[in-house]
Amino acid sequence: MYEIDASSIVHAWENYPITQFPKLWDWFADEFESNKLSISKVAFDEVAHKFPELSTWLNNLSIEPVKTNVEIIKIALTISQQLGIDDDYSKKGVDENDLFIIANAKRSNRALISNEAVQSKPPENLKNCKIPAVCALPFVSIECLNILEYIKKSGKTFS
Repeated sequence: MYEIDASSIVHAWENYPITQFPKLWDWFADEFESNKLSISKVAFDEVAHKFPELSTWLNNLSIEPVKTNVEIIKIALTISQQLGIDDDYSKKGVDENDLFIIANAKRSNRALISNEAVQSKPPENLKNCKIPAVCALPFVSIECLNILEYIKKSGKTFS
């Protein structure tokens, strides 16, 4: 079970066009519709704002983006406090939406698919952590992989 970040679904949309990779997108649709893959409302709204065609594709699926609730907010706040953010976000690290996406994945015990840059080791200032680095921190500890790793891990072939 996986949670997908806007960066990953957008990366797939831009690099694997549906007109050239229809079977890949049929598989993505199956993954969403069988609840193996989910998207938070926060990530969904980021996609809708920047990529209307992708938003239309997602809207045509019979899925319900996961809305932020009190439990997710509490987890996001705890992560924010551990990172030392306290409403002082770094332009080099996660933002509020990222924290909600990570918190949703943690709450639902799902791995997170994100195409944000991997940092080989956490920055000294934890406010500068990107999504993969935050996921790897001991107080979060959820698997994070990019969209290509997700596709490869599935073992699927699209011919």
